[in-house]
Amino acid sequence: MSEKNILEIKNLHVSADDKDILRGVDLTIGKNETHVLMGPNGTGKSTLGYAITGNPHYIVTEGDIIFDGENITEMPVNERAKKGIFLSFQNPLEVPGITLSAFIRSALEQKSGKRIRLWDFKKKLKETMELLSMDESYAERDLNVGFSGGKKKAEILQMLMLEPKLAILDETDSGLDVDAVRTVSKGIHAYQEKCKGSLLIITHSTRILESLKVDVTHVMEGGRIVKNGDASLVDAINENGFEQISE
Repeated sequence: MSEKNILEIKNLHVSADDKDILRGVDLTIGKNETHVLMGPNGTGKSTLGYAITGNPHYIVTEGDIIFDGENITEMPVNERAKKGIFLSFQNPLEVPGITLSAFIRSALEQKSGKRIRLWDFKKKLKETMELLSMDESYAERDLNVGFSGGKKKAEILQMLMLEPKLAILDETDSGLDVDAVRTVSKGIHAYQEKCKGSLLIITHSTRILESLKVDVTHVMEGGRIVKNGDASLVDAINENGFEQISE
């Protein structure tokens, strides 16, 4: 694996509930690159995200996942997170009893392996919430409980606080109004510029991509990546649809 790459997926086959979903995916993401994964519903896009993060419901039956030079195919999900892989869920789960602030601080301490000074944490959290136009009171509310559209902002907040090496954003703009999409895009742009991490953005919509620098676009169908291109491929999909693009 080249030192310039953060992720290399080789001939990945994944199943769930005794059903083959991914059927030989090859994907390479360079450091500080932004990749977009598009395709019709049910083609395996979210499954790829779950497989990279190690969700045990999705079973790798063949192939390898190499992250930052290390084969993580058999590595548990918590160890992958510590190494710098982050997933923003399409439908974030509510976690009663754990505040957003406590969750982020715990995740930071698990990642670094040491205690984080409360004052330093609160200062960074406040600055990041201001960037995302989030009310400070959200920090002390139970994780994703009653957040409505704010769940997606909360996940972007987590991403900016954790500064992962690879962030996978699964339909992060789903269900958001124009203003919320603009705010989330601002957060993603901040991640690109300040954290210098890599992004895999899984989306049906191009709204969230309008203000972002996209390096590579992939089209997935039938559990495989069938076409690769630059940012102009997004425009071609908008104009012609997936069927003509994959032919």
